[in-house]
Amino acid sequence: GDSSVALQAQEEIIEMKDVFSVKLKRRRFAGQKKGGTLLGITIFKCLNKGENKLTDCAVHLNNLSEDHCQLWFRHLKEILNGFQNRPKSLKVFVNPSSHKREATHIYYEKVAPLFKLADIKTDVTVTEYEGHALSVLKECELQAFDGVVCVGGDGSVSEVAHGLLLRAQIDAGKDTDYVSKPVRAPVPLGVIPAGTTNILAHTLYGIKHAVTATLHIVMGHIQAVDVCTFSTPSKLLRFGFSAMFGFGARTLALAEKHRWMPSSQRKDFAFIKTLADLKPEECELSFLPLQIPQEDCREKDRKKKERIKKGSKDQWQKIQGHFLNVSIMAIPCLCSMAPRGLAPNTRLNNGSMALIVVQNTSRTEFIKHLKRYTSVENQFNFPFVETYTVQEVKVQPRRKSGPDAKENMCLNAASAEGNYPWNIDGDLMKEASEVHVRVHPQLIDLYGVNTDDLESSQATCNCI
Repeated sequence: GDSSVALQAQEEIIEMKDVFSVKLKRRRFAGQKKGGTLLGITIFKCLNKGENKLTDCAVHLNNLSEDHCQLWFRHLKEILNGFQNRPKSLKVFVNPSSHKREATHIYYEKVAPLFKLADIKTDVTVTEYEGHALSVLKECELQAFDGVVCVGGDGSVSEVAHGLLLRAQIDAGKDTDYVSKPVRAPVPLGVIPAGTTNILAHTLYGIKHAVTATLHIVMGHIQAVDVCTFSTPSKLLRFGFSAMFGFGARTLALAEKHRWMPSSQRKDFAFIKTLADLKPEECELSFLPLQIPQEDCREKDRKKKERIKKGSKDQWQKIQGHFLNVSIMAIPCLCSMAPRGLAPNTRLNNGSMALIVVQNTSRTEFIKHLKRYTSVENQFNFPFVETYTVQEVKVQPRRKSGPDAKENMCLNAASAEGNYPWNIDGDLMKEASEVHVRVHPQLIDLYGVNTDDLESSQATCNCI
């Protein structure tokens, strides 16, 4: 250009690890799909906007030389192809029923264009019923894909994660009724938030933002994550990340009975109704604590130890009583309603679970405890709340008898049927017998947190 333009030019340095696509830039007439006048090349990069949000950004490099542009284009493509973990083919599941039925729109309007821009091939299944993704994963040729992506809420993601891990056990020839040492998932899982709470997405990205989630997948940011197995003495129930028994499970059970209501109204109604009928569950908790070096033990644990009965073997310990809620979580479980997380003291891959036990107390005190989740205050700083860092947990409900039994049957229909509700990653499950929960370190890779140790070329492109 002329000198006035040249004087305003500024130098910008683009690191190739932030670039996810490069295209030849052409001017085409309306309706023209091929050819056109070459204008240069366009580089598409991932831009960090702060507050955990990512966006895509285009940098246009003008050059009218066909040979020059082709040379740059081939060279930059070679660099991009050398990055590890970046997917080239993905199996995608879209749950059209999630939240406000917006998952399909989110995928085709926000996610699919970025996959196409990054030259990622996709095979899309729009799920038609609960368990559809699970049945597809059992049959599809997973070796044809570099990863699996789920567009939906926590329940949808949990189903796909369970399906991936179940498929891994089947391929390894393991007995799926009893899985003591499961094998890892064969491919990473990507989570595009399109549900109500989106706990797993918030935990991975720190934000509910479809473009951010998509760019983590496109850039190949991979984080190994711990997974739990939930089993009865006779069968494997589920692979999952978190579970609640008691208040959290009965709230979900009531919400599921009112599916005809709009999502937000249904959840609010179930929460208020369960709170109004607040009743504890009598059960026995057995758990195997995470072995912590003696010097790390604190004085405040003494009271806790007084209530615990030592088990007969290993270091198993037991607590019996009436509990309003029991949470077992292998991940922090962040969401907009709990910015610090439902289990802020655990991590994505530290090989442990948080066991959070809320003993029977007044409704007023229980509400105070719940309100703490929305603030920066410690939600566990109550005399009726106890927390443990554990490797395994067994939850054994105790059937009520005597004068209170009839009242309990009226208030808790699930218990009356012989089944107690469980909330496992937002999915309702009902079991009558003991549930055994084990944590398995780094059992699955999730697209998400950038671990900053990606093996990548440090080549840079200086653009003027």
